[in-house]
Amino acid sequence: MKVKPRQKIPTAAAPSLGMILKGYPRISETFISNELLLLEDLGFTIHIFSMRKPRESFSHASVKHIRARVDYLPETLLLPLPRFVYHNVLLAVRAPAVYFRTLKTALRRFLRTWKPATFKHFLQAGYLVRRCLPGSGVVHFHAHFAHSPASVAMFAAQLSGLAFSFTAHAKDIYISDPLQLSEKLSLAKFVVTCTEYNRRHLMSLADRQNVSSTPIQRVYHGIDLELFAGGEFAGGSDGHHRLLTVARLTAKKGVPTVLRAVALLKKRGLSIRHTLIGDGEDRRKILTLIRKLGLQDTTRWLGTLPHEAVLRHYGQANVFVLGCEVAANGDRDGIPNVLLESMAMGVPVVATRVSAIPELVEDGRTGLLVAPRDPDQLADAVQRLLTDRLLRERIVEDSRKTVREHFDNRQLIVDLSAIYKDHVPQLRGL
Repeated sequence: MKVKPRQKIPTAAAPSLGMILKGYPRISETFISNELLLLEDLGFTIHIFSMRKPRESFSHASVKHIRARVDYLPETLLLPLPRFVYHNVLLAVRAPAVYFRTLKTALRRFLRTWKPATFKHFLQAGYLVRRCLPGSGVVHFHAHFAHSPASVAMFAAQLSGLAFSFTAHAKDIYISDPLQLSEKLSLAKFVVTCTEYNRRHLMSLADRQNVSSTPIQRVYHGIDLELFAGGEFAGGSDGHHRLLTVARLTAKKGVPTVLRAVALLKKRGLSIRHTLIGDGEDRRKILTLIRKLGLQDTTRWLGTLPHEAVLRHYGQANVFVLGCEVAANGDRDGIPNVLLESMAMGVPVVATRVSAIPELVEDGRTGLLVAPRDPDQLADAVQRLLTDRLLRERIVEDSRKTVREHFDNRQLIVDLSAIYKDHVPQLRGL
């Protein structure tokens, strides 16, 4: 049953969309910064509430053009506890019935999982509503990711009387407790997700948990077709076959499978140069595997790079290769944006039949698909693209056409803006 608005906070500023993010900016979440910038271009006023400060020393160039105000919420419980207590006590005194009803929701959610982060999210929401919301003009909360940002948005909505919604992506869907996620589905005004695979999963979860019919909409992320215009690339001119992988170094990306495929191609006598861009919690494991497979002179790891640098590597690649898989904890990708970028740049892709990747990559037409965790199949597919010129040319043409027709973020943002306007009356005049 949906929670009805109880307490409206007066706003003097222009109607704003309150965007709750886990961190801002984040180098791995270009799709979010692109979305914010495009929404602003359409006339939306955005107010960002970030649950933590950036952890990288640089960000993509597009972030500099985003005009949204950013408020950073206290991100830990210990040191900021006095601030949390101060603002939450004042909020409780002002509206005790609303506050303790929301606290009851937090307690119920805590007893399901026994995760203390539930109370941190509750306190962050109280801080947001008491400290940041007044005078902001925010008329609706929207969270990116169904786990902790959506929790803060849900509590902030209950405390303020505003509605909330969220965009569900990948990990946040598949490693979340089903009961916790279904409760958010039932309370949200609407839900957006970035693949049809995700939408069907969320619809199935809602049906199993007898959740009311909250609208669940699919809107692909898409990419900036002007930025990834590409050209006619043939890789390096030194006689080497150049492979490129751009991925976070985490289990679901299947980088070990890619490395084993590279080692197989090397054993077959192909002159391979493999570039690996990205960083993550599995960095040490990946670097150790590179040495173990004897790929020190074949695979070059460059860490995390901004878009401008990645573009240059696309221009030198013959094939883009990614080995996505479902991790042991259920984590999986949606449609990795790097596949879209490669295809738009004219670099043919080899990927795996996991999650929503087949919504983009049609085997034999817009790329080649193989089973996950199978380096032999992956190596065979890469070799096929390297040696079959006609196949490669056909795939490059069809993949560019697919991205251009279905994944242009300037077209997709219009669909997303229509969803906001349909569900948030104050935004309809934009």
